[in-house]
Amino acid sequence: MLYLVGTPIGNMQDLSSRAIEVLQSVEMVACEDTRRTGLLLSHFGITAKLVSYHEHNKAAAGTKLIARLREGAEIALVSDAGMPSISDPGEDLVKRCIEEDIPVTAVPGPVAGITALVLSGLDTRHYYFEGFLPVESKERKERIAAVSSMTTTTILYEAPHRLMRTLTDLSEAGNGDRRAAAARELTKKFEQVVRGTIDELIQHFEEVPPKGEFVLVLEGTRSQATKTVLTEEERQSRILELNREGLSTKEIAKKLAEEWGESKKALYDEVLKMVK
Repeated sequence: MLYLVGTPIGNMQDLSSRAIEVLQSVEMVACEDTRRTGLLLSHFGITAKLVSYHEHNKAAAGTKLIARLREGAEIALVSDAGMPSISDPGEDLVKRCIEEDIPVTAVPGPVAGITALVLSGLDTRHYYFEGFLPVESKERKERIAAVSSMTTTTILYEAPHRLMRTLTDLSEAGNGDRRAAAARELTKKFEQVVRGTIDELIQHFEEVPPKGEFVLVLEGTRSQATKTVLTEEERQSRILELNREGLSTKEIAKKLAEEWGESKKALYDEVLKMVK
């Protein structure tokens, strides 16, 4: 039997009593970082044997784990934080167990993405989990485009040194006015959730450099069916009409973004060309 055991994402007390019981009873615990998991187990007085299983050794280590599971061993799989198999190499081990008819069960625990989602204030009825965006340019552009077209709330994971790049890429793809929440240190003493539009988050993190791993929750875009499609002449006429009403360029861009379902940043540039 393979046990998928959820571990705390920050607060040690979130490890359930069932999880402790399972970790105490299994033959071994497969984990990404034996030092990190060792500290967790030591905190609860658990002396299980630790074996390394991570992205870079999952093929060889997975084969060894499958062999022991076939022999009847009970093994727990954990990630560094949260549920294994979510943005985690555990996904491969689970697939191999299913193929080998090896029983798999889950001992649920915290999930950073869901925790951030419920704290975001955005729609929780329908959501999409993207996880980490690709680093490479071509794949990254494809995923940014896919996320930009999502009409449901999207959950992303991001490292602190790449957060600004991701926010900027999203803004440049026309998402600057979409509401979002950037969460860090979840369940810890200094838990923080920064809420605002993508462009407002960029401004915030320019002033306060990001630290720690982030969960970025992004509201869905309007469906194409709800967006207002106007001719160039109609667009210009509406901009000039609002200008005659005495609205500033920023106010015009904001109002049109709401009316037309488009990026305020892109509209601001369009307005500037007409009402200099």
